[in-house]
Amino acid sequence: MQRTGAQILVDQLKIQGVDTATCVPGESYLSVLDALIGSGVDLLTCRQEGGAAMMAETYGKMTGRPGICFVTRGPGATNAAAGVHVAMQDSTPMILFVGQIGRDMTYREAFQELDYGQVFGTMAKWAFQIDNPARIPELIARAFRVATQGRPGPVVIALPEDMLVETADVPDAPKAEPIEMSPSAPGMDSLAARLAKAKKPIAILGGGDWRGETRDTMIAFAERHGLPVAVQFRRGGSFPADHPNYVGDLSIGANPRLVQAVKDADLVLMLGGRMSESPSQNYTLFDIGQGDDRLVHLHPDPEEIGRVYQPGIGLIGSVSGFARAVADWPGSNLQSDWVGDLRQAYLDWSTDPLPLPGDFQMGDVMCWLRDTLGPDAAITNGAGNFATWINRHYRFRDHGSQLAPTSGSMGYGLPAAVMAKRHRPERDVVCIAGDGDIMMTVQELATAAQYDIPVIVLIIDNSMFGTIRMHQERDYPGRVSATELKNPDFAAMATSFGCHSETVRDSRDFAAAFDRARASGKPALLHCFLDPEALTIAKTLSEIRGA
Repeated sequence: MQRTGAQILVDQLKIQGVDTATCVPGESYLSVLDALIGSGVDLLTCRQEGGAAMMAETYGKMTGRPGICFVTRGPGATNAAAGVHVAMQDSTPMILFVGQIGRDMTYREAFQELDYGQVFGTMAKWAFQIDNPARIPELIARAFRVATQGRPGPVVIALPEDMLVETADVPDAPKAEPIEMSPSAPGMDSLAARLAKAKKPIAILGGGDWRGETRDTMIAFAERHGLPVAVQFRRGGSFPADHPNYVGDLSIGANPRLVQAVKDADLVLMLGGRMSESPSQNYTLFDIGQGDDRLVHLHPDPEEIGRVYQPGIGLIGSVSGFARAVADWPGSNLQSDWVGDLRQAYLDWSTDPLPLPGDFQMGDVMCWLRDTLGPDAAITNGAGNFATWINRHYRFRDHGSQLAPTSGSMGYGLPAAVMAKRHRPERDVVCIAGDGDIMMTVQELATAAQYDIPVIVLIIDNSMFGTIRMHQERDYPGRVSATELKNPDFAAMATSFGCHSETVRDSRDFAAAFDRARASGKPALLHCFLDPEALTIAKTLSEIRGA
């Protein structure tokens, strides 16, 4: 049966299980927008391509299936690059479709023309163009496999507009199910022998696949073996923070006791993650040059094993494959205070906030959210010093309860919250953003309002790019340059979008304001004012400058 390229494409997306997509519409793929009518795909129209791509990346984080985003050529694609970069560094499955100029115009620098293979070549697992509609089923199935198999990541596909209206008679491809890789039996036998002898083992969970049965099996494995479990930077929810074997996160500003415990451990299970700059404390936790025999590194990409760290045992496999392999292992005979001591160190570090200058106590607010929200609530954030209070005081208990970029991308929190609430409307979703952070994607409040998605946004306003100011005061004390901000009235702006909004200047007023925001049933924004002196969780601006 003859179908247009656009119809073939939408049919393949349905076969691959796509139920949600984001877009900023463009004339380069009008035929796809037409084919999506009546398809059953929940298509969210966003206000800027960066926000649309970050929403798609969030979907990939939550589900393990590729988030889908459509943008137009040139500026549309380059705007979306921010979300593609997050997907790459966070190892998130995602597919970005880019409307492209007609095939008869290539290599003339036609209107908004770009070579997407070159533009995204180092930012995506695969970037290519479909020139023949008859190959759409083949290439879409392959794209889903590339995005999900091995180390997950983004795929970018250019769609020439004339190809999309050309017809072809071609059968559909089957649904692509990613192949699950289990680590080798000899490698697992070596791990079992090492684990049986270890007196101070520790596991560090990374990657994004700790969900469902895999997560439950890992919890049971940790319990049987007396294994303390930490998570990598912004991988909260991989292991429940209220579990007695949970000992904290290796984040920016990590608990020094946890950092020391990793150095003191006689066996380190690094499971699923790359252990990049932030969780490795600037690559200081392990000896990179000479290798570290204590280290057992499990990762689905064989090229990642030994790329940075030379482990004592390298295991190629997915975390689900690892979980299946250890599900029947008998418990060890480890009897020590190792887990209990590290758990207590985590509780001592994270339970009570330090006082700050000013009336708005960020630590008190985070502790109130921690003690009030349910275990399935999602906290989203972008980048900024405000996020250190989240890392330290909030306790992520469910998979997908922390949605934040390990790449440190500003502006991520609001788009992530919109998608998280759209995908799971029954749970609370709270975006926490800095005043500089929110302005990167604040226009997506319009998306939340348009689709009646009742996210709650907390803007922490200290009238500066706080993280950069912190570094500036440390390295160039008293010489302020480019970090001061003059902000709008965020509450008034939110009201203009049709959102519920309030201003909070004293943290003692926060709980009541939050309850009103939640009860409104609308997208809500609380504009919270933080004293500029409260620059970090441990030191004031003046203390940093004085040091």
